[in-house]
Amino acid sequence: MLRRLLTQTSSRRFLTSGSPSFSKSSLSPISSLSSSAEPPYSGSSTVENVEEAGAAAGTTISVDRSALFSPPDHSHEPTPDSELVKHLKSIIKFRGGPISVAEYMEEVLTNPKAGFYMNRDVFGAQGDFITSPEVSQMFGEMIGVWAVCLWEQMGRPERVNLIELGPGRGTLMVDLLRGTSKFRNFTDSLHIHLVECSPALQKLQHQNLKCTDESSSEKKAISSLAGTPVHWHATLEEVPSGVPTIIIAHEFYDALPVHQFQKSPRGWCEKMVDVGQDSQFRFVLSPQPTPAALYLVKRCAWAKPEEREKLEHVEISPKSMDLTQEMAKRIGSDGGGALIIDYGMDGIISDSLQAIRKHKFVNILDDPGSADLSAYVDFPSLKHSAEEASENVSVHGPMTQSQFLGSLGINFRVDALLQNCDDEQAESLRSGYWRLVGDGEAPFWEGPDEQTPIGMGTRYLAMAIVNRNHGVPAPFQ
Repeated sequence: MLRRLLTQTSSRRFLTSGSPSFSKSSLSPISSLSSSAEPPYSGSSTVENVEEAGAAAGTTISVDRSALFSPPDHSHEPTPDSELVKHLKSIIKFRGGPISVAEYMEEVLTNPKAGFYMNRDVFGAQGDFITSPEVSQMFGEMIGVWAVCLWEQMGRPERVNLIELGPGRGTLMVDLLRGTSKFRNFTDSLHIHLVECSPALQKLQHQNLKCTDESSSEKKAISSLAGTPVHWHATLEEVPSGVPTIIIAHEFYDALPVHQFQKSPRGWCEKMVDVGQDSQFRFVLSPQPTPAALYLVKRCAWAKPEEREKLEHVEISPKSMDLTQEMAKRIGSDGGGALIIDYGMDGIISDSLQAIRKHKFVNILDDPGSADLSAYVDFPSLKHSAEEASENVSVHGPMTQSQFLGSLGINFRVDALLQNCDDEQAESLRSGYWRLVGDGEAPFWEGPDEQTPIGMGTRYLAMAIVNRNHGVPAPFQ
């Protein structure tokens, strides 16, 4: 079945090589307790007369600088606050105290007016980071292989809700539909539901999926790629239930808000965001227990004793736990499965929150709304949440992305594509393949050092949640 899927997949589109790119997974997590940015360089103003050492007393060298650019005097006035900064400060002032890191993160990423994801395209070499579907067409094709295999195990239902959480530009779904186009029974059964809160990204997805609007009263269209209905929703709860479901969550969980806790003489205290006397954001510890502490207790109960003993910091995501429980209940009652791929750990997370702007790390509290915030995904907490929500589901994995894609046949796929491409396309394919399944710098690379492909094959993990009636999904057998 897998070999048949791979050999029949179309090979028309290739990712061309371009400017240097970096995956979020190739960067080490950084978190700072300091809210102050590095002070700007302050140089001296132009000098009109210079005394020459060793010259005769009273001798002066005159320098003509009339033709040189003279920058304006440096202003020490504080930079005006952005609308998002004003909004955050007003929340803290209204509350009479600090807000959680999770609330800060949610406002920074999804504030309707100034959130990082809301009004721009943040993906690709010209954006702030690059995700697997933007690296190579093969990623979406392999997800298509997984979806078709699960559909077969589900008994080939005539209607399936194919849900993608956080579709980005829609690249993964485009490659999935193109790669499975020969399996008409599968594509004819699909009703695509894209869970996306960003109007800007919804427009990109509509464009890339080559959609034509079918109804002006609701967010529904038809993708000409496979004649498939496409619907948009702000949340998973809005997607109709009662139909067998396949859910794809690729690099979605890492953007869900996290609460951070730190051990202190008073016990576990939640890390909060406050405004200091200098009007800059800063981290402080909560003076009393917070509502998120209930999730901390649950997460620590799931942890192994040896994990708990050495903990000084803990990061938890109640929204991730709640979302996983919602998915598990839907799959348990309607049938189907979910695939979660993200960078994370098969263990409790201590302190992984990071900010990335234009492929570089920046201070988490610096210019909120201008950088992406993300955190490692705690896969054991997702597993326990799913199993707690429904006895009708089974959880498989996590396994590394390299193992997942390799078992689905990406090696055969890249070999097939290399038979029908020119030298430039071949270089792009090898580079993309390494980024998806490799570990560290590509040993074959002969180009500029700053463009060396960095493998994310072991840093990303894959996990599946499926209805027990469907058996063990590929490739977790």
